[in-house]
Parts: sequence; structure tokens; C-alpha cells
Amino acid sequence: MNGLVGNLSGNKVAVLGAGSWGTAFSIVLADAGNDVSIWARREEVSASINEGHENVDYLPGIELPRTITSTPDPEEALAGADIVVLAVPSQSLRENLPAFLPYVDNDAVFVSLMKGVELGTLKRMSEVIAEVGDIGAHRISVVSGPNLAREIARREPAASVVACADENVATLLQNRMHSSAFRPYTSVDVLGCEFGGAYKNVVALCVGMAVGLGFGDNTTASLITRGLAETARLAMNLGANPLTLMGLAGLGDLVATCSSPLSRNRTFGEKMGQGMTVEDIYASTRQVAEGAKSCSSLRALAAQMGVDAPIVDAVDDVVAGNLTTSGLMEAFIARDTKSELS
Repeated sequence: MNGLVGNLSGNKVAVLGAGSWGTAFSIVLADAGNDVSIWARREEVSASINEGHENVDYLPGIELPRTITSTPDPEEALAGADIVVLAVPSQSLRENLPAFLPYVDNDAVFVSLMKGVELGTLKRMSEVIAEVGDIGAHRISVVSGPNLAREIARREPAASVVACADENVATLLQNRMHSSAFRPYTSVDVLGCEFGGAYKNVVALCVGMAVGLGFGDNTTASLITRGLAETARLAMNLGANPLTLMGLAGLGDLVATCSSPLSRNRTFGEKMGQGMTVEDIYASTRQVAEGAKSCSSLRALAAQMGVDAPIVDAVDDVVAGNLTTSGLMEAFIARDTKSELS
């Protein structure tokens, strides 16, 4: 699997995963001039996309470009694709990737839309791709930023970051993703982009809990700001560029995910604040709130690095049933005081 990356001058992109974000990003890619083939796990989702040009399960009411097709067959989806976009739930990546790899071209570049840290291994998604596929860093990139799927699908103006260890590859990908409504910036800080994306989901859960409890903008702003400080502490300890956390993949993504009712993680937290259990929320939606899955991984990683992570610790306790949402807010206020720069 270790070939040299070509010039990415083709026009076929495979998107593996037909959820709301995978489908919305397919619209971006189609608008940028690519032919897009979406792999969908369920045949009825593929049929909806091919016959009605709509993903009725995940983005109802959004018409898809005719250059987007779908198939439940991974070989068909990947045939001729020089860019492979991974949009499956982060905790299922290791399970799903081996089924895709035999059909991936040797010089194709992987683009991760996933925002999580793997349970058990504590690996970022780019690290899982590298390990499972024996793929070099120059062929692995991530996209992160304030990317609420429905707004992207409606072609509302938005910006994001495409990061790859190879700056030339990041630039080539930028050109393949740049559409009339979507502006990608480049970065070589894959670690910083991934941690910004994973951590903001947990902070959004916490903000949602506060909103569900009836608290207002002061509480929300306080949690967002302290969440950014917590994200930066861990990411920088692991080697991230602090400027990444101040940009689109850090602050930008955090603000959008914590502030918008379109955010799955904020909505999940809000329902918990209103008294619903994790099990009840999972039973009521097809959507995955990655923060509820990744909070324990991020907690373990912070502990491993000796980094103070009170928001992640508390959210993990609530998700595990060891703390109430009202107890979470009381615990934050009761913490020992310290400098705001801590």
C-alpha cells in the first residue's frame, strides 16, 4: 500500500459512509467538479440517492447533484477513485477499513472526516488508517472545521482545514475540494486538527447539558472558553501547533458545534440535561454523537499525559451514569480557583 502519491488530477472520489456529513461533503466535492460515488451500508439508502437524488434518511429535503451516485458495493464505489473519503463512525473504522483496502488504488489519498479517538488504543483516526492499512503519512489527510452538515449541504458559505503531513498533498486536495461555497485552507498539523475535532464534541455535550438544565449564555460562553483551554492543554502536550487550536479546526469548530441546534453533540447533551438517559437518546435517533463515544478515550489519554481535563472527566462520568448533569455543573463551580491561563 506504500505507493507515491500522483498529482490527484482525476475526477473520481469515493466517499465511504452515507451519513449526514459524508453526504454533505459529497455535495462539496461534486460542486468542485468531481464525480462522487458514495458507499452506503444499506441498499435502501443507495436507492434513495440514485433514484430520487436525495438521502432521505440523513439529509431529507436536500437535492443531490447528478454527479453523485451510490452503491452498497465497496469495490464499485472505489473503482478508479484517486481520493478516498472516510466518513464512517470513528469507533467502527478499524472494523470497516479492511473490507475497503483491497479495492483502493495504490496511490490514492485518504481523507478522514471522522472526529474521534479510538476506544482502547487511544489512537487518532489518521493513526488507525496508517496502522490498519500500512499507509504512509503522505497519503493520509483530515478535514476539520465548523462544518455543520445541513448548512454545508445547503451551500451556505463555510471554511475548513485540510491537513496532511505532506504540504503538497494538502494543496492538491484543497484544489479538489474548493467550491463556490466551501473554502478549504491547508495545514500540516494533522494532530492539532484531529484533536480539535474530537475534543469539541465532548465540550458540546457539556454545553448541551447546561442548556438542557436551563442555563443561559454566560454558562455557555464559560464552558466554550474553558473547553478551548482544555483542548489546547492536551493537544499542545502531544505536539500540536497552538495556532491550530486558535483557527478553524479549533476555535471555529468548537463555537459552531457548541452553539448550533444542528449539532448532534450539543443536541445529545441537551437531551441529557432534560433528563433523558443515554440509552433513550440512542434509541431515538440514527445519528451518532461522537463525543459520547470518545469522552472516555480522551479522559484516558489526558490521564496518561498528566493533563488536567475537568470537562472531559465530568462528561465521561455523566455518560457512564456516575454523575448527574446538575452535579456536573456544581462540580465545575466547586473546583479550586486558579489563574485563567491555567
